[in-house]
Amino acid sequence: MKISDFQTKDVINIVDGKKLGQVSDLELDLRQGRIDAIVIPQYTRFLGVFGSGGTEVVIPWRNIVKIGADVVLVRMDESNKKLEDEDLHARS
Repeated sequence: MKISDFQTKDVINIVDGKKLGQVSDLELDLRQGRIDAIVIPQYTRFLGVFGSGGTEVVIPWRNIVKIGADVVLVRMDESNKKLEDEDLHARS
């Protein structure tokens, strides 16, 4: 699968059924030659115009449940989101 194919798929959280967006980037582990996480941009809405809110959701590869023809199903609950926020701040 090519990254361009991956970027056309919607990412859906199976915990609450919400669409999280589409894959914008991947985090790679070059030493091990594998994908560590997918990155989904989050946009804020201001006066009806979408802006680049500057935040991203980083979903670890282990949280991907299924990659289908049209969607990527992931499992992200509140505890996952808190851990990801802490991990993101640690990397900064």
